[in-house]
Amino acid sequence: MRIGILTSGGDAPGLNAVIRAAVLKGQTLNGQEFVGFKNGWKGVIEEDLIPLGRHEVRGISKQGGTILGTSRTNPFEGNGGPDRIREVMARNEIESIIVIGGEGTLAAAKRLSDEGLPLVGVPKTIDNDISATDYTFGFDTAVQIATDSMDRLRTTGDSHGRCMIAEVMGRHVGWIALHSGMAAGAHAILIPEQKTSMDQIIEWVTSAHDRGRAPLIVVSEGFELDTMDDPHHERGLDAFGRPRLGGIGEKLAPVIEERTGIETRATTLGHIQRGGTPTSYDRVLATRLGMAVLDLALDKQWGQMVALHGTDIVTVGFEEALGNLKTVPQARYDEARILFG
Repeated sequence: MRIGILTSGGDAPGLNAVIRAAVLKGQTLNGQEFVGFKNGWKGVIEEDLIPLGRHEVRGISKQGGTILGTSRTNPFEGNGGPDRIREVMARNEIESIIVIGGEGTLAAAKRLSDEGLPLVGVPKTIDNDISATDYTFGFDTAVQIATDSMDRLRTTGDSHGRCMIAEVMGRHVGWIALHSGMAAGAHAILIPEQKTSMDQIIEWVTSAHDRGRAPLIVVSEGFELDTMDDPHHERGLDAFGRPRLGGIGEKLAPVIEERTGIETRATTLGHIQRGGTPTSYDRVLATRLGMAVLDLALDKQWGQMVALHGTDIVTVGFEEALGNLKTVPQARYDEARILFG
């Protein structure tokens, strides 16, 4: 059996560990051949592929990003579609494809699987917002990077008596903000699931300052004040017509400074949260998912993907990952809120 592998959508620390695990297990136990499609679905449509053997995956589990490259190409646009993908697979004697990606990638994979293509999947997103799995690889690394950054912001904030705002990723959900904010001891955590008034934010900042602390606020890029109808964006639209979010921290900073008299600075962490070396947790999780998804391909469980439930790797259908974002529950936010101010 010759198996193709692709990574699609935003990159995440741990992608290479998934690739390595599938290839090593397949070659060691069954003598499978593997090829990698370059730049996601674009590589499938353009028939741009490379061999994947032990040499190609040697030592890559500790590397961030993806050795295959990625893109946000829609496999149904342009010269794509199920017939084109069947043609490419047949010409290269590929019997199945392992698809590693987020909700958009998995939605495309489900549609193609419904058309009869032999696809299996691995969920991927640093936002941890896929409902079918308890955790996704890349999330732990993003949280650790954000936490480390906030620890550094605290030292300079303490030195100058400033209020520091750290803006983290999170378009629709606030998992990164919640976890990193709790870890860093933030005095307020602002997430998309919880619209908050400026008065409340000022109260938290003032409370911390009155106790002799330099206030630290962590805010998700998709957070909205209770006076806003949409998340703050000033960078136009992306390739899918969605607003490019970012800048809410810079919007909050001058208001906080004006109303409290506390010098306030905002830092946007941005794509630094996606980069660099995966944490040990993400390497292990990604490796387990990579080995498990190979079994799905060998057993011809098309339209299925692997997921983490508790500490177990389980099998679920593509449809379970779609249309229902895993948001921060009210109880989890209330738990963290006790520590604000």
